[in-house]
Amino acid sequence: MRSKIVNIMAISFSFFIGGLIYTANTGGTILMASFFQFLPYPDKCGHLMLFGILTLLVNWALKFKRFPVGSFQPYLGSVLVSFFVLLEELSQGFIVTRSMDYWDLLADAVGIILFSGLTRLLEKKVG
Repeated sequence: MRSKIVNIMAISFSFFIGGLIYTANTGGTILMASFFQFLPYPDKCGHLMLFGILTLLVNWALKFKRFPVGSFQPYLGSVLVSFFVLLEELSQGFIVTRSMDYWDLLADAVGIILFSGLTRLLEKKVG
């Protein structure tokens, strides 16, 4: 039962982010952005949190599966989210209403790394 709930959460959050990306790509206004306005660099904080949470949920949904790269074994979900983020950010260079921003990419990477650490803590707790 728990794994089904986690899978639903990961899929739902993926669709939520997809909706945000679609809205931004079509020149729409993202209402949720106002939530972060009290923070310095609200856009970057949003990127960090959104892709960090997605990383945690995907790692959990994939049951903390690892992707071996030599002696380094990152979580498969972290690798998948990283590739998605990289492709999404690079694609913005080809969309009239968007602009490719390396600072966004850095904020995404920080979120993925931080929440991969949280994934490790969660893995130890839920096994």
